[in-house]
Amino acid sequence: MTKTTRHLLAGLLTSTMLTGAAFAAGTHPVTGEALAEDQTFTYRVLDEHSSVDPQVVEDVSGSEIVRDLFEGLLSQDEEGNLVPGVATGYTVSDDKMTYTFTLRDNAKWSNGEPVTAQDFVFAWQRAVDPELGSPYAWYMELTSVVNVAEILAGDKAPSELGVKAIDDLTLEVSLSTPLPYFPQMVTHATTFPAPQAVIEAHGDQWTRPENIVSNGAYVLTEHKPQERSVRERNAMYWDNDNTIIDKVVALVINDENVALTRYLAGELDRTEIPAGQFPRLQKEYPAEAISFPRLCNYYYTFNLTEDGPEAFQDVNVRRALSLAVDRSIITEKVLAGGQTEAFSFAPVSIANFTPPASEMADMSQKERDDLAKQLLAEAGYDSSNPLSFKMVYNTSEAHQKVAVAMSQMWKQKLGVQVEMANMEWKVFLEERGNQNFELARGAWCGDYNEASTFLDLLQSSSGYNDGKFASERLDELMASARTSDDTQPIYAEVEGIIATEVPVIPIYHYAGVYMMDSDVGNWPVNNVEQNWYSKNLYKIAK
Repeated sequence: MTKTTRHLLAGLLTSTMLTGAAFAAGTHPVTGEALAEDQTFTYRVLDEHSSVDPQVVEDVSGSEIVRDLFEGLLSQDEEGNLVPGVATGYTVSDDKMTYTFTLRDNAKWSNGEPVTAQDFVFAWQRAVDPELGSPYAWYMELTSVVNVAEILAGDKAPSELGVKAIDDLTLEVSLSTPLPYFPQMVTHATTFPAPQAVIEAHGDQWTRPENIVSNGAYVLTEHKPQERSVRERNAMYWDNDNTIIDKVVALVINDENVALTRYLAGELDRTEIPAGQFPRLQKEYPAEAISFPRLCNYYYTFNLTEDGPEAFQDVNVRRALSLAVDRSIITEKVLAGGQTEAFSFAPVSIANFTPPASEMADMSQKERDDLAKQLLAEAGYDSSNPLSFKMVYNTSEAHQKVAVAMSQMWKQKLGVQVEMANMEWKVFLEERGNQNFELARGAWCGDYNEASTFLDLLQSSSGYNDGKFASERLDELMASARTSDDTQPIYAEVEGIIATEVPVIPIYHYAGVYMMDSDVGNWPVNNVEQNWYSKNLYKIAK
């Protein structure tokens, strides 16, 4: 990208400026809609978030909070396009190896201190520091920033990372190889700035409401683990005058049906629709029940380590289990919310990549079942020697229903004996990350809109390759894609390897299936990444 891009970003910033005077008049300055007196947005989350530390958070609900509390170099608009964050724009060198970001001069931390380029340098060095052990350190390696791999390996110090503060308002990032989607990657929480003095003063307690200092549109004012998290307007935020939502409340409600009841009682502005209930709710509440594509996949991963089940070392066993899953029953009967069957790992909604035709997708379910029986028999499993294993998922009625459906399919078609177990979210993440499972639920929402954000997960070095699948060819292909002008054939071959080796069982590609109060304005349904920012929302008067 060139200076033209930088000017475009700055132009977008100018064009989206709002005027605080219109708020005082009680109307939205752009749409003219009457605004509600109470600008509080309350929504439900399934589990307690992993963290609100930008360099530690690793889950979707935690990242939603972090995007409100902190602001990175760039953000996204309602369509998923890049817009200014702390940076007003950037330039890139002719060899596409050096990005120079210009920071705005009115960005401040919630304690009134200015946000500087050094805050990003500190954060990025922190993210790759083995001492922190960031669960997203591997993501930083994917950015191709100079020396990340060497730092993660312990061969170089974090101070040698290829990021430098030229001055307070100029950040220079050096890449080891050109990466056309690098700007998209800095919308991710791991790359957000961090307040060095606050972290050094409070250690791992720095994110507590009484200690935290943040630079986003909101500050954390309350956190009761397993119950609620509250963030409120940050008076020091550079665009606070043009922010409408005053308070955002995330309530932890583990039961989807309880959450729906509380939504219908007016206690929530948004909640996920329980599995199978979308058709009914869409008829009863056509203005509130919504479904739209999301850049996420849902799959089960095999433990392929030496400590995993011996049966899973046989690719025919893995293929048989995948073939016998009737994905249409799961998407149309169990979930019924607009999800699509998955015969590729990368979702069909991904930008600039069309997953290749799948042999499995072209087969009828009967043909898949017949082949599954044949493959399992060839592997030595039958009624006298049934295949058995344990499958785990994090606590959720929807996850349970999918797991039950899959286990019944395997039992009825293949005589497989499955023991199911659910785990609380944080325990589940730890157990899966430590390979303490046989078959485990997995799901991934894209960190940026490019196929590598999914396919990278199955590289042998990936921090989220929980099954420890290893393919030299896949690793080679993903490395070559980073410098290729035409990634379609490369990614297609990677999908072919996944389809052949079956390290995972893709089940479905997500849809956002919500009950959304009709008084919530500007929800970004067209942003498949669903990177939403409370500062862009507003409540309409009823």
